Amino acid sequence: MRSFTPKTSFTIMALTASMLAVPFAGAYAGEFTDHSGAMDAVTLVDFQGPRADSVLNQLRGIDQGIADATQAKTITPAEAHRLEMRDATITRVAERTAAADHGRLPAGQYRQIMRRVDHLDQRLLTDTGSGFSIGDGADGGSYPNG
Repeated sequence: MRSFTPKTSFTIMALTASMLAVPFAGAYAGEFTDHSGAMDAVTLVDFQGPRADSVLNQLRGIDQGIADATQAKTITPAEAHRLEMRDATITRVAERTAAADHGRLPAGQYRQIMRRVDHLDQRLLTDTGSGFSIGDGADGGSYPNG
Protein backbone atom coordinates (compact mmCIF):
# COMPACT_ATOMS: atom_id res chain seq x y z
CA MET A 1 0.00 0.00 0.00
CA ARG A 2 1.03 3.51 -0.70
CA SER A 3 1.01 6.03 2.11
CA PHE A 4 -0.03 9.65 1.61
CA THR A 5 1.93 12.42 3.16
CA PRO A 6 0.24 15.76 3.97
CA LYS A 7 2.03 17.38 1.03
CA THR A 8 0.82 14.71 -1.41
CA SER A 9 -2.77 14.84 -0.20
CA PHE A 10 -2.81 18.65 -0.43
CA THR A 11 -1.60 18.47 -4.04
CA ILE A 12 -4.27 15.92 -4.92
CA MET A 13 -6.96 18.00 -3.21
CA ALA A 14 -5.87 21.14 -5.06
CA LEU A 15 -5.89 19.36 -8.44
CA THR A 16 -9.29 17.82 -7.72
CA ALA A 17 -10.75 21.17 -6.69
CA SER A 18 -9.49 22.88 -9.83
CA MET A 19 -10.81 20.06 -12.02
CA LEU A 20 -14.24 20.40 -10.44
CA ALA A 21 -14.25 24.20 -10.62
CA VAL A 22 -13.79 24.45 -14.38
CA PRO A 23 -17.19 23.02 -15.43
CA PHE A 24 -18.99 25.08 -12.79
CA ALA A 25 -17.24 28.26 -13.88
CA GLY A 26 -18.38 27.67 -17.46
CA ALA A 27 -21.95 27.10 -16.33
CA TYR A 28 -21.89 30.26 -14.25
CA ALA A 29 -20.57 32.33 -17.15
CA GLY A 30 -23.29 30.90 -19.37
CA GLU A 31 -25.96 32.59 -17.26
CA PHE A 32 -24.83 36.03 -18.43
CA THR A 33 -24.93 35.38 -22.15
CA ASP A 34 -27.85 35.44 -24.51
CA HIS A 35 -28.23 33.19 -27.52
CA SER A 36 -25.86 35.30 -29.61
CA GLY A 37 -23.11 34.97 -27.01
CA ALA A 38 -23.06 38.64 -26.04
CA MET A 39 -22.76 39.52 -22.40
CA ASP A 40 -26.00 40.79 -20.83
CA ALA A 41 -24.20 42.31 -17.87
CA VAL A 42 -22.30 44.73 -20.12
CA THR A 43 -24.33 47.77 -21.10
CA LEU A 44 -23.07 50.69 -23.08
CA VAL A 45 -23.38 54.17 -21.68
CA ASP A 46 -25.80 56.49 -23.43
CA PHE A 47 -23.94 59.65 -24.26
CA GLN A 48 -25.94 62.76 -23.52
CA GLY A 49 -25.37 66.36 -24.40
CA PRO A 50 -23.56 68.38 -27.03
CA ARG A 51 -20.07 67.57 -25.75
CA ALA A 52 -20.58 63.83 -26.03
CA ASP A 53 -22.19 64.22 -29.46
CA SER A 54 -19.26 66.34 -30.60
CA VAL A 55 -16.71 63.74 -29.52
CA LEU A 56 -18.63 60.89 -31.15
CA ASN A 57 -19.12 62.80 -34.40
CA GLN A 58 -15.43 63.69 -34.56
CA LEU A 59 -14.41 60.07 -33.95
CA ARG A 60 -16.86 58.82 -36.61
CA GLY A 61 -15.34 61.30 -39.06
CA ILE A 62 -11.85 60.07 -38.27
CA ASP A 63 -12.99 56.45 -38.71
CA GLN A 64 -14.39 57.35 -42.12
CA GLY A 65 -11.18 59.20 -43.01
CA ILE A 66 -9.10 56.15 -42.08
CA ALA A 67 -11.34 53.92 -44.20
CA ASP A 68 -11.17 56.32 -47.15
CA ALA A 69 -7.38 56.67 -46.89
CA THR A 70 -6.97 52.89 -46.72
CA GLN A 71 -9.20 52.40 -49.75
CA ALA A 72 -7.32 55.10 -51.68
CA LYS A 73 -4.04 53.47 -50.57
CA THR A 74 -2.67 56.76 -49.21
CA ILE A 75 -1.79 55.00 -45.95
CA THR A 76 -0.52 51.51 -45.36
CA PRO A 77 -2.59 48.91 -43.50
CA ALA A 78 -0.13 49.18 -40.59
CA GLU A 79 -0.68 52.94 -40.38
CA ALA A 80 -4.43 52.42 -40.58
CA HIS A 81 -4.27 49.87 -37.78
CA ARG A 82 -2.21 52.22 -35.60
CA LEU A 83 -4.68 55.06 -36.18
CA GLU A 84 -7.66 52.79 -35.49
CA MET A 85 -6.09 51.66 -32.22
CA ARG A 86 -5.60 55.26 -31.11
CA ASP A 87 -9.20 56.00 -32.11
CA ALA A 88 -10.45 53.04 -30.07
CA THR A 89 -8.42 54.16 -27.06
CA ILE A 90 -9.91 57.65 -27.20
CA THR A 91 -13.39 56.16 -27.54
CA ARG A 92 -12.86 53.98 -24.45
CA VAL A 93 -11.61 56.98 -22.45
CA ALA A 94 -14.67 59.00 -23.49
CA GLU A 95 -17.01 56.13 -22.59
CA ARG A 96 -15.41 55.65 -19.16
CA THR A 97 -15.51 59.37 -18.47
CA ALA A 98 -19.16 59.57 -19.49
CA ALA A 99 -20.03 56.48 -17.45
CA ALA A 100 -18.55 58.11 -14.36
CA ASP A 101 -20.78 61.17 -14.85
CA HIS A 102 -24.10 59.58 -15.93
CA GLY A 103 -23.46 59.88 -19.66
CA ARG A 104 -22.10 63.42 -19.66
CA LEU A 105 -18.61 64.73 -20.30
CA PRO A 106 -17.44 67.39 -17.82
CA ALA A 107 -15.74 70.44 -19.37
CA GLY A 108 -12.20 69.59 -18.23
CA GLN A 109 -12.29 66.02 -19.45
CA TYR A 110 -14.03 67.12 -22.65
CA ARG A 111 -11.15 69.47 -23.48
CA GLN A 112 -8.59 66.72 -22.82
CA ILE A 113 -10.48 64.23 -24.98
CA MET A 114 -10.94 66.75 -27.79
CA ARG A 115 -7.22 67.57 -27.66
CA ARG A 116 -6.50 63.87 -28.20
CA VAL A 117 -9.07 63.74 -31.02
CA ASP A 118 -7.46 66.77 -32.69
CA HIS A 119 -4.00 65.19 -32.43
CA LEU A 120 -5.33 61.99 -33.99
CA ASP A 121 -7.00 63.95 -36.77
CA GLN A 122 -3.76 65.82 -37.45
CA ARG A 123 -1.84 62.52 -37.47
CA LEU A 124 -4.28 61.15 -40.08
CA LEU A 125 -3.81 64.25 -42.22
CA THR A 126 -0.03 64.05 -41.91
CA ASP A 127 0.05 60.32 -42.72
CA THR A 128 -2.07 60.85 -45.83
CA GLY A 129 0.02 63.82 -46.97
CA SER A 130 -2.91 66.22 -46.56
CA GLY A 131 -1.62 67.98 -43.47
CA PHE A 132 -0.63 71.61 -43.70
CA SER A 133 3.06 72.39 -43.66
CA ILE A 134 4.87 74.88 -41.50
CA GLY A 135 7.74 76.96 -42.74
CA ASP A 136 8.06 78.96 -45.93
CA GLY A 137 10.61 76.79 -47.67
CA ALA A 138 13.34 79.45 -47.35
CA ASP A 139 15.61 77.00 -45.58
CA GLY A 140 15.31 74.41 -48.33
CA GLY A 141 12.07 72.72 -47.33
CA SER A 142 8.78 72.91 -45.54
CA TYR A 143 7.94 70.55 -42.76
CA PRO A 144 4.65 68.82 -41.98
CA ASN A 145 2.93 70.09 -38.89
CA GLY A 146 2.39 67.14 -36.63
